Amino acid sequence: MVRRINVTGSNGLRLAAWEFADPPKGSTEPDKVPEMSARFVSGAGPVRPPGARTRTGAAGVDVRGVKSEEAPKGVLLLHGLMGRAAHWADTARWLSSGYRAVGLDQRGHGRSERPLGADGSFAREAFVEDAEAAIEQLGLGPLALIGHSMGALTAWQLAAKRPDLVHALVICDMKASALGERSQREWEQWFDSWPVPFATSADVRKWFGEDDPSLERPSASRGAFFAEVMAEGEDGWRPMFSRRQMLAVREAWVHDAHWDELARVVCPTLVVRGIDGELGRAEAQEMVRVLPRGIYAEVPEAGHLLHLDQPVDWRRVVEPFLQAVLPADS
Repeated sequence: MVRRINVTGSNGLRLAAWEFADPPKGSTEPDKVPEMSARFVSGAGPVRPPGARTRTGAAGVDVRGVKSEEAPKGVLLLHGLMGRAAHWADTARWLSSGYRAVGLDQRGHGRSERPLGADGSFAREAFVEDAEAAIEQLGLGPLALIGHSMGALTAWQLAAKRPDLVHALVICDMKASALGERSQREWEQWFDSWPVPFATSADVRKWFGEDDPSLERPSASRGAFFAEVMAEGEDGWRPMFSRRQMLAVREAWVHDAHWDELARVVCPTLVVRGIDGELGRAEAQEMVRVLPRGIYAEVPEAGHLLHLDQPVDWRRVVEPFLQAVLPADS
């Protein structure tokens, strides 16, 4: 069961949040979105739990108008570039046994609104303000943030800005170092290589999972990832997002390093990398050193999409970490 909740982001942008759990009694029938067949990580050490926490938001009433004396602690899930909240469906479902797990379609992604102008609509601050607004409107804080790639950067920038809202953080395969101009040009060339429109959804899976020249080895989860972000039109299957806008989104972070913001994150933070992912071991361990309360974990036989590549191991890493630093209500 999936429920869509509309929230208002920075500058009034309309955003779609998704709760992947059974709705509470008395609520309306949830919207349904296609399920993703995903796969997910491995072992965090002991962590010292933070101090006592109190929930914020409307006292005893959640945003759906359902009375709740003891609402569960919140988790907000932030996808990566070109992704959507549905990529977190499996994670959100096992989280929902103890937490209120919500995935957010970030601006320009999924079912959220696409900004029209280039007037700072894709600045880093806009993404951070969107997540901040979603947490406050949904009454989720203080909460845990889980972010993948671009979503992880948004998550740690928000944790640095609002330590009162974020009591635990999971960074999934995202670098703190600058990627540079060459990286941006390579992405432009890669976008130009896409054989759009695709004739069928199966063609989408095959090209991104097997035929894409940028692939080092076949990846079924990568094919599934992109199948989730394509929509069928009159001439075939095309991305739900604008590739031009995705380049603009990426332009806002690739030229800068983000170590200073990382150092300002005071909550317990798990840095997770796939062995074959984009975040190297040396940089991940340096990120853990810079973080005041950082913990390192890695996932064998996983790439950049590690939460989809190895879903069981992903859960083995994240679940004990969250239980240690932000225990679910019994």
